[in-house]
Amino acid sequence: MQNKGIIKVFAILFALVCIYQLSFTFIAGNIEGDAEEFAQQEVPESVDGYITARERAEQRYLDSIGNEEVFLGITYNSAKEKELNKGLDLKGGINVILQISVKDILRELANNSKDPAFNQALLRADEAQKTSQENYLDLFFEAFEEIPDARLASPDIFANRNLSDEINFEMTNEEVKPIIRRKIDESIISAFEVLRKRIDKFGVTQPNIQRLGSSGRILVELPGAKEIQRVQDLLQSTAQLEFWHVYKSNEFQNFFVQANNLLKQIEVEEAAETAEADVDTAQAGQDEIDALLESASDTAQVAEQNNPLFDLMASPGFQGGPVLATFNIADTAKVRQYLNMPQVRNLLEGEQRYTKFVWGITEEDAEVAPLYAIRGNRQNEPPLSGSVITDATQAYDQVGRVAVTMQMNGKGAKTWEEMTALAAENQSQIAIVLDNVVYSAPGVSQAGGISGGRSEITGDFSITEGQDLANVLRAGKLPASADIVQSEIVGPSLGQEAIDSGIMSFAIALILVLLWMIFYYGKAGIFADIALVVNILFIFGVLAGLGAVLTLPGIAGIVLTIGMSVDANVLIFERIREEYAKGKVQKDAIRDGFSNALSSILDANITTGLTALILLVLGTGPIKGFATTLLIGIATSLFTAIFITRLFIDNYAKNPNKSLEFSTGVTKNLFSGLNIKFLQKRKTFYVVSGVFLLVSLGSLFTQGLNQGVDFVGGRSYTVRFDKAVNPTELEDELVTEFGSASAKTFGAANQIKITTKYKVEEEGSEVDEEITQKLFAAVQSYLPEGTTYEDFTVGGEGEREIGIMQSIKVGPSIADDIKQASIWAVLGSLLVIFLYILLRFRKYQFSLGAVVAVIHDVLIVLGVFSLTYKFMPFNMEIDQAFIAAILTVVGYSLNDTVVIFDRIREFFNEHPSWTKKDAINAAINSTVSRTVNTSLTTLVVLLAIFIFGGESIRGFMFALIVGVIVGTYSSIFIATPITYDTFNKETKKRKLKQKETVE
Repeated sequence: MQNKGIIKVFAILFALVCIYQLSFTFIAGNIEGDAEEFAQQEVPESVDGYITARERAEQRYLDSIGNEEVFLGITYNSAKEKELNKGLDLKGGINVILQISVKDILRELANNSKDPAFNQALLRADEAQKTSQENYLDLFFEAFEEIPDARLASPDIFANRNLSDEINFEMTNEEVKPIIRRKIDESIISAFEVLRKRIDKFGVTQPNIQRLGSSGRILVELPGAKEIQRVQDLLQSTAQLEFWHVYKSNEFQNFFVQANNLLKQIEVEEAAETAEADVDTAQAGQDEIDALLESASDTAQVAEQNNPLFDLMASPGFQGGPVLATFNIADTAKVRQYLNMPQVRNLLEGEQRYTKFVWGITEEDAEVAPLYAIRGNRQNEPPLSGSVITDATQAYDQVGRVAVTMQMNGKGAKTWEEMTALAAENQSQIAIVLDNVVYSAPGVSQAGGISGGRSEITGDFSITEGQDLANVLRAGKLPASADIVQSEIVGPSLGQEAIDSGIMSFAIALILVLLWMIFYYGKAGIFADIALVVNILFIFGVLAGLGAVLTLPGIAGIVLTIGMSVDANVLIFERIREEYAKGKVQKDAIRDGFSNALSSILDANITTGLTALILLVLGTGPIKGFATTLLIGIATSLFTAIFITRLFIDNYAKNPNKSLEFSTGVTKNLFSGLNIKFLQKRKTFYVVSGVFLLVSLGSLFTQGLNQGVDFVGGRSYTVRFDKAVNPTELEDELVTEFGSASAKTFGAANQIKITTKYKVEEEGSEVDEEITQKLFAAVQSYLPEGTTYEDFTVGGEGEREIGIMQSIKVGPSIADDIKQASIWAVLGSLLVIFLYILLRFRKYQFSLGAVVAVIHDVLIVLGVFSLTYKFMPFNMEIDQAFIAAILTVVGYSLNDTVVIFDRIREFFNEHPSWTKKDAINAAINSTVSRTVNTSLTTLVVLLAIFIFGGESIRGFMFALIVGVIVGTYSSIFIATPITYDTFNKETKKRKLKQKETVE
């Protein structure tokens, strides 16, 4: 191998970079461990609500040391930002897909038009969306075009006053459509921006929010979120954009002084009461009482010197400005608590009694937040709401500064003129408030009010800030509802259990593979093991560096990579053993072994990589995590097997006195000299496979499959009880409550998976709450006495032993989309692989044999699930994870098949005088050792995950286990014989044609 020095340097640097990336996870984990210990010492279990108190103590500890240097300039806060992200299933939290109502936006753009054609098109689009995969806007346009003489540019539809600048009644439908598309897109961007700002309030360290294509769907992932109900309500509520008058800072100077003195007095009184209580309860002599009295006096003096409000103030506001003061962000909750105390509120007189204290928007890295005082009223209603805004854009003023222009409708323009006139007269500001956060508080630069409804907001904005403000203003214009069409909620207890089971399965699988490689290949196996450990370091380092999210299926992908990554080393070692058998010296055998194995390694990994790539493109959530780790694992496995292993072997073998056998005494002659006539037995195996396929197809057509909520829609709950529960009895209770429901044991006997389609087509937090209440009522008799609804619902504080551990909701429309995408994923992978093998081997027979074998494998795996799902003691639902398993089976089966095909092609070229039957038989025999080795190591890994990896992926693992067994079988007994028969058939046709030509 040439360029060894470059490869060594690269490998060392890459390893150091990976260690550096993982160090952030290690540092953050250590500090969080210290915080947990601190909380346990600070809050004993005897304290009421100790779990919540400990969580708060942990957070205080982390906040206090967040910016302190830990190691080489790294702080806890910086380490937390760069640590390896954990997904929902490992950390708990909530994952939702929100559907922004395009119908609501269209209605708003059309000023709630009563036009018959417009409303008829909306109704038709509603019906079509139930069975179509097209987005709502396209369905609306199609329905509208079917209505005779209907015009989008009608004054009663879109050629209205609000859109008059862009749409006039002379435009054709085709001219109006792109404008409406742009308006819809702007509205979704605005909704996206609003959601992003709301998510910042949840205190989640690694949130993820992204648009899903042009469908109006937005994915929100909040690992670690605990206030689940609050999250759901806030995500689904429409944007509350409001305009309020603002008090000047100098109008509240006296109030702050009075409030501070009052709070000081309250603290002194509380300190004195505490000290007196200590004296009253003292069971000691006069000396101890005197000491307590002296201590009480000292405490009162300290309290007297404190300034509760002013001590929290970072800086006062500017004289006459709208900001009262700025406070450290960490203290905002305390300040709000002080200002909302009844005694403090009573200090406000006259109109100030209705004051609303509101925080201003802050930058991402800001340490302080501004406080505003809004002029409230008895009705608590703003003078002007955001619904009056018809447009808002980021622009530039006359001197080139970033500005934001906004246009209001007629009703809004009149109120806006009155508000700006009053602000100009008082030289005060008007606050732009979204979801109770002040985004801007501009003053009025001209004399008198601003008429016409068109205004320009200027200030010290960056372009991004200007765009954000424009998005915020537009968000108030189109109050489109956002419905949760898919959600997954995981409690922290279930997440921790998933981590524990994932680590255990990972460790067991790794140990078994390491031991097997040493047992089979001896010293060479040790070198392969070192490469494997380096490979794992690379995988985790790349995941951390890319900011990827580690999920439970992701861990399964890594563990599966361990099993599959040895395949490259097995291929290399088997080829080296063959070169030894030809009588070559050690140096030449190693060189030629690596060289000859390269083609098979690349082909096998590329086919597996193609299926993983399709998963990455078409999958969602955890499936993307699985595909990501699998792709990274394939890339790093190739590098470590081809280069790292080679470095160790070449370094060892360069000494001619050192012998490297690539086997042990037990395995030295294993599988050597095989001469099995595989093709002669092909008809027997055709019959065996035919029987399996008939049984599978029969079961699929009669029994069907146990489709999960991913594919049929509905709600699913994993509920844990304090003792074993009979699922049949519980199901009767559920049917009484919901009309239709199912209950199955999920893992331990005290854990049940409950599924229902009750009100599956209805959206909204009220419906979700109603169903959870009904579920609680149905199972309450099985719960410990005294269990409350709050104890039962998912997402409560701390780790829990009973109640809802996980809940999943999938609406019917998104279920259809998931099913459709899954079908395309499988068909797409078959097509891509057929084309790749055709391109690589240049003969359609190879592609045909591979694709038939893959279809055979998929049908048998489906058949096994169909036949056994009713009595298997674990979950065997067909969901997105199952589709990932099917595509992995496709990749694995092809991996095996391509290795055999590569050897067949090699034998065809090396032995042109051999018959095709002899060459194919010899090729299969020469790969048996590799096939057995790879299949065994992969199965050992899969079994380790199946047994120890947790209930949630047991069905996923079972599909892979069946797939690996069937895939290994089909590579030898289906793919290769079909390839041979099609070769044979073509030869017979050619001979027949030649004979006819001669005659």
